[in-house]
Order: sequence, then C-alpha cells, then structure tokens
Amino acid sequence: MTTQQHHGRLQDKVAIVTGASAGIGRATARLFAAEGASVVVGARRQAELDSLVAEIAAAGGRAVALAGDVRSEDYARALVALAVKAYGRLDIAYNNAGVIGEAGPSTAISEAGWNDAIAINLTGAFLGAKHQIAEMVRHGGGSVIFTSTFVGHTLSFPGMAAYAASKSGLIGLTQTLAAEFGAQNVRVNAILPGAVETDMFRAANDTPEKAGFVTSLHALKRVAQPDELARSVLYLASDDAAFVTGTASLVDGGLSITRT
Repeated sequence: MTTQQHHGRLQDKVAIVTGASAGIGRATARLFAAEGASVVVGARRQAELDSLVAEIAAAGGRAVALAGDVRSEDYARALVALAVKAYGRLDIAYNNAGVIGEAGPSTAISEAGWNDAIAINLTGAFLGAKHQIAEMVRHGGGSVIFTSTFVGHTLSFPGMAAYAASKSGLIGLTQTLAAEFGAQNVRVNAILPGAVETDMFRAANDTPEKAGFVTSLHALKRVAQPDELARSVLYLASDDAAFVTGTASLVDGGLSITRT
C-alpha cells in the first residue's frame, strides 16, 4: 500500500459512485480511491467503467464496477450488495448520475421526456439513497452526496424545465434525509456545480458563442475542471465535514452572485 493511501482522507472507507463513466463522477471515483477508499463504480457503459477500474488499480487503488441503469431499484440494491460483498460495508455514496433530458420550450416537451429526466435525476438518486442509507445505519453512519445544480436554484434558462425541476428536487430530498437520519450519524448533502468541462457541457455548448456566454456568467470567468468538483465532494464525504449535513453547497465559480 502506498504512503499516500496510508494517510488518505478516506482511509478504510467504502464508497459508491454513480455516473462514474465520465466527468465529475469519474474524477471523484479516482480521487476517492487515491485518498484510500475502496470504490464501487456504476454507470450504464461497461467499457468506460472497466477502463476506470483499470486506471484506479494502476494507481494502487481498489475498485470494482457494476453497470446498470439508476432508474432501476434492483440496480440500487445491487450496488449496495456489491459494496458489502467486496468490501464488507458502505460508508460513502455519491449519487451523481444525471442527464440534461429533453430540452426545448416547456409547451413542447413530451411527457415521456419529462418523466425520463425525473426518473434518472431525482427518483434514481432517491432509490440509491434509500438502500445506501439503510446499509450505512447498520455500520454507525455515513455520508451521502447528490449532484444538483445552480439551474433552478440560483437562476434558470429557457428550455430546461425538466432538468431544473428534477435537480432542484434533490435539494428538498437532501434536507429531508438529513433531518431523518442525522441522529443515526448519516450526513446528507448536495453539491451545486456551475459549468464544468465535461462531455455534457461540450454537447450543450457546441459553439464558441454558447461556451463563451456560459463561461462569462462565472465570477472566475472560466468553467471548472472535473477534479475541482471532485475535491468538494471529497470534503463532504470525509470527516472534515463531520458537522455538515442538509446543505446545498454551491461550487459554482461565483456564478450565483455575478452580474458582470
């Protein structure tokens, strides 16, 4: 075992990360492992998960993967079961899987498109937490983290009703779970990223004009790198945040306060 892992902030912890195939989820899974956690990574794409597990192993970390769809409660159950089978317990869960969903004028969004965004972003996170928390309570507590967004919280954009509603719903879920399980030492928090340099961001901002507009919204006048978000998730996962629960934590480069 490396010296780095011996003194890691998540030494001997076991973590689940969903949406781990790319972006913030992948960066966070790598960081958790580098800080000493044993990680169960989940996403829909098996090949991307396999390459992530190999990356983590090559860096001296421990990880196993299970591909599946967060809309399925059976998948939520299976991720927790895998954590317990592989590593004996569960201490941390980062429910990060998400989609922008069907975009466009709200008068034109299909019911199926709306339902899909809610199912993945909100219900999927709830189903994950339901089974994660039940396991954490058996081992004296843990930390659950959701990926929300500034969209629909600080401000919103036309055409993003399903995304905004599903993601802001996570903040209410965060507060309720934190109140419900705090006495059993389960902490529950949400991060609210600004724009992050990911595949999802590039797909949504596919012209220099669009990317420039979004970048200029931030006080820092740049978008985040996934690793920068991962460090905020690490803080909430770790004992450094032992007295932090029920928060909607902006990690948005000052987007929420900028009018310049």
